[in-house]
Amino acid sequence: MAPAPGGVRHAVTVIVPTFNESPNVGPLVELIEIALAGVDAEVLFVDDSTDDTPEAVARAARAARIPVRLLHRDEPVGGLSGAVVDGLVASASTWCVVMDGDLQHPPEIIPALLEAGRSSGADVAVASRYTGDGSSVGLAGVVRRLVSSVSTTLTRAMFPVRLADCTDPMTGFFAVRRDALDLDELHPRGFKVLLEILARNQLTVTEIPFVFGERHAGESKASFAQGFQFLAQLTSLRFGRMSRFAAIGVFGALVNLTLVALMTGLGAGYVAAVLVAAETTILMNFLLQERFVFRDLRHEGRSTSHRFWQSIAFNNVDTAIRLPIVVVLVATLHWAAVLATAVTLVVAFLARFAFLSRIVYRPRSRRPVAGESETETVAVERAT
Repeated sequence: MAPAPGGVRHAVTVIVPTFNESPNVGPLVELIEIALAGVDAEVLFVDDSTDDTPEAVARAARAARIPVRLLHRDEPVGGLSGAVVDGLVASASTWCVVMDGDLQHPPEIIPALLEAGRSSGADVAVASRYTGDGSSVGLAGVVRRLVSSVSTTLTRAMFPVRLADCTDPMTGFFAVRRDALDLDELHPRGFKVLLEILARNQLTVTEIPFVFGERHAGESKASFAQGFQFLAQLTSLRFGRMSRFAAIGVFGALVNLTLVALMTGLGAGYVAAVLVAAETTILMNFLLQERFVFRDLRHEGRSTSHRFWQSIAFNNVDTAIRLPIVVVLVATLHWAAVLATAVTLVVAFLARFAFLSRIVYRPRSRRPVAGESETETVAVERAT
């Protein structure tokens, strides 16, 4: 086995978090060894396994021509993200490459990932499934691919500045310049460590496409529990903007109901009252969102009138689509009216937030252009 942490400083450390991946260890080390031939590199397995993965790492280390280390965590904290952070702490290398241990991340593109980071001067080089020729075909089934795509869209909507140049913040395959990180600021939980890193550090990003491959052996660790962990992580990271958006939505709903009650109480027709209340609320919500939710993104190059008409159009289309769905759910599927309304309102809330963040207030690219320094093109996203 290679020296313990604090020993040899390498140019590259490949950090592989593992949980019961014994059959994949040997083939993975062989492929990494081939990909990084001639590179001053090491492989660091950070292992939370309950099977014989540590023994598999030991066997691979004895056979390998590249240094292989094992950090086994008897009391794992923070899930996969915690394992990656522990690996970063244990590394002294200039660059750290993070990848899964199931061979769905192709080791042969590690050199391209490192070259992209070095040549661009970026802090993080991301292997993305959603740029260029990238693909998520290796995800098991249409449902998982759909969940991944929706989760990525929602995440980018919640962090429109920090993730402006990252199309795949959910990927577990990336290279990071270790000195660019403030490891003390990371509070890892769950699987999405790149999201944690990008949300809590002011970093420049470059990307290369990759195809997410089929699992070589073992079973996927994805579960509903991890889905809830992801939502908890997302909420803790981006509580500020979305909470204000939700508060304005609740306030708008109360104003809407009050206006309908007042107008119908004064003798106005129900349909007219509903339409006037809806349009008044849409206008009020836009003004409040401009002031309290997206204030830091108003300078991104789109005029106030442009933002206004995009927002008004989306809200009216949303209303036109949502109401017939409620009717179908109640009349055809026999849902309770309150339940049908609540479900469609939640979906509409997420869709509206994603549309406003990704379209109406979409930040301009932060990638450096010729003649600009990296620091000049980095924007800090505030939660206040």
